[in-house]
Amino acid sequence: MNKAIFFLLALSGTFSMAQAQDATAGRNKAAMCIGCHGIPGYQASFPEVHKVPMISGQSAKYIIAALTEYKKGDRKHPTMRAAATSLSDQDMADLGAFYEKNLKASMIKTVADTPAVAPSAQVEALLTKGACTSCHGANFSKPIDPSYPKLAGQYADYLYVALKSYQIEGNPQVGRGNAIMAGQAKQFTHAELKALAGYIASLPGELQTVRENPFR
Repeated sequence: MNKAIFFLLALSGTFSMAQAQDATAGRNKAAMCIGCHGIPGYQASFPEVHKVPMISGQSAKYIIAALTEYKKGDRKHPTMRAAATSLSDQDMADLGAFYEKNLKASMIKTVADTPAVAPSAQVEALLTKGACTSCHGANFSKPIDPSYPKLAGQYADYLYVALKSYQIEGNPQVGRGNAIMAGQAKQFTHAELKALAGYIASLPGELQTVRENPFR
């Protein structure tokens, strides 16, 4: 390609970060991930027992954002920090591309634009108080920005632990430093966070855990 044309396309945004991603390379780089994220129902024991989150079907941009936060220490988790620290920006981009497309056809669900299950009056009030749909979408599966996570159908115990982590300050091992989410989560009691997590987990979603062969 003519260098001048390449430069103009780059300035115009035609060559985006997404085009620099390589899902095939990401699959080959996911060896450290599949020991937890490639086992359906696998449970972590830190900071408390909960299912490891489903990440297949999340957007590449969210995967990259989350890994970057672990690497920087904005998300505190010793295992994830160690894994993320070993990754380059290209590694993260490739892993994001892999997990965005790493879906098993038989598990793909059709997700309506609005939740199939209406919240109780209590949960509806909590959702309104937290303005949850303003970022994560009316069906919690179409966030307004792909750097935000899809939440619908995610494991309830993981969502609960994640939401609580935004309330934690001053702990070198546990906590998340996102100012917006911290402001939202700190409005709620743990019982209210658990109710929110339970409802969102009950909704049909696009996320999956795809079983991976560790000896591939």
